[in-house]
Amino acid sequence: QVQLAESGGGLVQPGGSLRLSCTASGSFVSISGMGWYRQAPGKQRELVATITSDFNTNYADSVKGRFTISRDNAKNTVYLEMNSLNPEDTAVYYCNTNVVVRVFPRLSRIYWGQGTQVTVSS
Repeated sequence: QVQLAESGGGLVQPGGSLRLSCTASGSFVSISGMGWYRQAPGKQRELVATITSDFNTNYADSVKGRFTISRDNAKNTVYLEMNSLNPEDTAVYYCNTNVVVRVFPRLSRIYWGQGTQVTVSS
């Protein structure tokens, strides 16, 4: 079993910054892809950013240039640095990981964090 522990959400004023963290723990071989998704009230969950095991990144157009995803493989942790936040960024942010639980034959599973609330408001 794999657990994801998220932290770093909160209330911030427009133009402010927040840093989210998500750490994986439990029984697994390695972690391949990691990412962040968000879900605003009344909307579907959407991709924010992803990062591969060799640090290739992908961002939603709405956050390009403002958000930065990174990871520390030694700590099994993924981060999301969010700058220039605006009210449209208000949502519950979810961590997502693709975990290798067996090498041969290869078996991987996707896990989700419990979500952390980010509210951007004056």
